[in-house]
Amino acid sequence: MATNIRNSNADLSLSAAARQRLRNRETVRGYYNDMGGNRGNCTYGIGILVHRGPCTEEELQRPLSVTQIETSFSAALRDAKSAVRRSVTHQSLTQEQFDGLVSYVYNTGANGATRTLQLIDRGRLGEAADVMLRNIRTTIGGRRVSAHGLIARRREESAPFLDARQE
Repeated sequence: MATNIRNSNADLSLSAAARQRLRNRETVRGYYNDMGGNRGNCTYGIGILVHRGPCTEEELQRPLSVTQIETSFSAALRDAKSAVRRSVTHQSLTQEQFDGLVSYVYNTGANGATRTLQLIDRGRLGEAADVMLRNIRTTIGGRRVSAHGLIARRREESAPFLDARQE
């Protein structure tokens, strides 16, 4: 049954277990090119995208403290949680669904998750899960390529919506 977010989703927070899974899944280091090599996208800390395309030599040499990395991680998590709460206002979420969506939005960004969030808000959970499962591609060097590391992640993130579809 659809409800207003002020009655349900506003009180949800990322579970400690989901936060730890997300923390363990992401690379923890200074600036690096994701997807390996010099063709990936410039990223730092715990999976924080700096920009599309490889890091510059200056970026690769820029030091980051553990405090800077943890602060960026916490800020990105806050943004992801806010995007889920702001976008899903008509569909009550379970804790597992909220956790999966926060992980998904953290990884794709709110813009990248727009279609999924719209479908969930409309109660079309199975369709949303299908969109999530297909979102395993990234742009590297101007080409769209499959990011095989995303397959297991997307299965985990979409599972609570697939389970709801089967009920």
